[in-house]
Amino acid sequence: MSLDTDPSVKPHERLAAFLEGDMIGVNTLIRERMASKHAPRIPEVTAHLVEAGGKRLRPMLTLAAARMLGYEGDNHLRLAATVEFIHTATLLHDDVVDESAQRRGRPTANLLWDNKSSVLVGDYLFARSFQLMTDTGSLDVLRILSNAAATIAEGEVLQLTAAANLATTEDIYIQVVRGKTAALFAAACEVGGVISDAPVEQVTALNTYGDALGIAFQIADDLLDYGGDSGTTGKNIGDDFRERKLTLPVIKAIAKADDKEHAFWTRTIEKGDQQDGDLEQALALIAKHDTMAATRQDALFWTAKAKDAIAALPEHPVREMLSDLAEYVVARIR
Repeated sequence: MSLDTDPSVKPHERLAAFLEGDMIGVNTLIRERMASKHAPRIPEVTAHLVEAGGKRLRPMLTLAAARMLGYEGDNHLRLAATVEFIHTATLLHDDVVDESAQRRGRPTANLLWDNKSSVLVGDYLFARSFQLMTDTGSLDVLRILSNAAATIAEGEVLQLTAAANLATTEDIYIQVVRGKTAALFAAACEVGGVISDAPVEQVTALNTYGDALGIAFQIADDLLDYGGDSGTTGKNIGDDFRERKLTLPVIKAIAKADDKEHAFWTRTIEKGDQQDGDLEQALALIAKHDTMAATRQDALFWTAKAKDAIAALPEHPVREMLSDLAEYVVARIR
C-alpha cells in the first residue's frame, strides 16, 4: 500500500514525503542561517524550538505551491526557510507574552533560558528572515512577507486588548486569528506562486487558500484547548482559559450567557480571579450552550472555502494533498 492510499497516513505526512528532498534543503538552510559566530546562545535557543518535532507546515505550503505550479529553481527553499524563521520568531515572542511553560510538549525557551534571550533571539530570526527574502531578488516576495510580518505583530497587539475583554465579538476574534495565524499561511502559499510566475488569479487563489486554511487551523486549535488530548496537542487542557484568552467557544458561550453565567465569565476572564473548579465550570457552560459544535461548524466553513480556492489551481498530486489537508485540520477535532 502506498502513502497515497494508506488511510493511516495523515495528509501533512503525505505532503512531507512528497517534499522530502526540498525539506532537506530547507533544513540545511535553517541550520546555516541560525548559526552565530559571536553569540552561541542564538543557535542553542533556536535549535530547541526548531528541532522540537513541529510539522513544518508553513514552509511546506511554500514548497507545495511552487511545486504545484512547476517551479524549477531554488528560491522556494529560501522562502520556505524564511517562513519557518518568521514562525519561530513569533513563537519565541508569544511564549514570553503568554508566560507559557510548554510548547510542543517541551519546556519553552523562556523557561529554560530567560525572557530576554527569547525576545532577542526572536528578533535575530526576524532579521535572518529578511536576509533570506532579499536573496531571492523579488520585490513582490519582500512586499508579501514583510506585510505578513507586520500583520502578525498587529494581530498580537490586538489580541492583548481583546483577550480578556468580554465585549470581544466573533468578528474581532477572526481579525486576531487572521493576524496571528492566517497571515503567515496566506503569505507562505502566495510567495510560492509568485516565484513560479503564476498568473494573478492563481496567486490570488493560493492566498485565499492559505488564509482560509489558517483560520480553520486556529479555530480547531482553540477547540482542542478545551477538548483535546494534552499528549497529542502538546498543550495543557484549559491553557487558554487560565491565560484568560477569549477564543471562539467562550465568545459563543458568553453571547448566550444569563446574568449568573456572565458574572462567572467576568470574574474568571475579565478580572482574572480564578479558583479551583473554575475550569470545570467553564467546560460545563460551554457544553450547556453547545458552543464546541457551533465552533466546529465555523471551522468547517473555512475548510470549505480553502477547498474551493485550491480547486481553481492546476491538477497536480500536491493539489489533492492540500485539499485533504484542509479537511484534516478539522477532522482532528472529532
